[in-house]
Amino acid sequence: MAVCRIAVYIRLSKEDDKTKDESGSITTQRLLLRKYAAEHFAEYELTEFCDDGYTGTNFERPAVRELLKRAKKRELDCILVKDFSRFARDYIELGAYLEQIFPFLGIRFISVNDHYDSAALLGNGAGIDVNFKNLLYDLYSKDISVKVRSSLAVRKEKGQYVSANSPFGYEKSPDDRHALVIAEDEAQIVRWIFSLAVEGYTSVETARMFNEMQVQTPIEFKIKKGKTSRVPKGEKFLWNSSTICQILRNEVYIGNIVQKKYEKDFVGGKNHLKPRAQWLVGRGHHEPLIDREIFDMVQKGRGKGRMPRDNRTHPLVGKLVCGACKSNLRCRGGKNPYFSCPRRYFSAMEDCVVRADALFVEEAVLLQVQSNVQGGGSAKELIENAVDKIVVYKEQQITIQWKPHLLNTRGDTI
Repeated sequence: MAVCRIAVYIRLSKEDDKTKDESGSITTQRLLLRKYAAEHFAEYELTEFCDDGYTGTNFERPAVRELLKRAKKRELDCILVKDFSRFARDYIELGAYLEQIFPFLGIRFISVNDHYDSAALLGNGAGIDVNFKNLLYDLYSKDISVKVRSSLAVRKEKGQYVSANSPFGYEKSPDDRHALVIAEDEAQIVRWIFSLAVEGYTSVETARMFNEMQVQTPIEFKIKKGKTSRVPKGEKFLWNSSTICQILRNEVYIGNIVQKKYEKDFVGGKNHLKPRAQWLVGRGHHEPLIDREIFDMVQKGRGKGRMPRDNRTHPLVGKLVCGACKSNLRCRGGKNPYFSCPRRYFSAMEDCVVRADALFVEEAVLLQVQSNVQGGGSAKELIENAVDKIVVYKEQQITIQWKPHLLNTRGDTI
């Protein structure tokens, strides 16, 4: 089998930061292309051409000139690039090379992120899709997304932490943004949560205890440190069982990082959870907060049940608010559906709504809506168009706040 002579071409724009000897983007391109060559060619000889700090709008680049010189001498069999824009941004010149020059020289051209391989065209032209891709770059945002994902994938394979946010209990190292160091003020609370779990406290009991003791929540730590700005849904931020459970099952606290848990069907699509066997786990990435024995002990004692989802088809979902903690009420289905406050177990507020029968709430709200709105219409339409918020109290007292552009802004109590 003849050895394939591959030219790997790498370029970084001159507008990028040139304070380093080589940009991280150059390294990322190199790793991606070398990996592609190893996976798709059995016997090959690889030569690298790199232009670090040159624009792609013209061919006045030393490495690309050397590449084209060797191509004209027929010393290359294949040119491999990350995407079309790395080789050229001038669509006219790029089209000439793809459609005429490289086919004439018998050189195969591969653009990895564009899924373009001239060998698959079987002597035909590149096609209108390729020409429009180079001409109409309002698809640029999607291309950037693919590039970022490729870059992140390479970094994840190298075991680097690439998330923009650090997990509760850690912060980004000032010397390396891909490294995690312990944030001691937050770490004390994480250790406390695990110690309570070992003692037999449930996540609900832990959340209630923290709220009674007014322990700062993770989001409050971020606000205090200037990392974000948020406004609580109710009167204040509260611990809940979900937050406690997320902390208890997070392997980051034993020094591991778990990445590639989700994948998208296409750029801009929804994330889908992959099977656990396909997750990328980096072990010993950073200093652990919790001993492995304690972590395993906690996992064995935790249940795997899930609470049923809200009935989002009910017209009042998203409009009913607890009169005590101001959080949205949750609808429980069944023969006798009812609304309840999800924070009642851990909010440390005795007046949270325990149960408000859906039938009673529907009739009370509909009666008040119809007496304030002229004209007919279904109950769902009346509620959606006229009602802004419905506050429910423990004694099943209901206060309706109307949308100001339709009705007065006063609250009517039922």
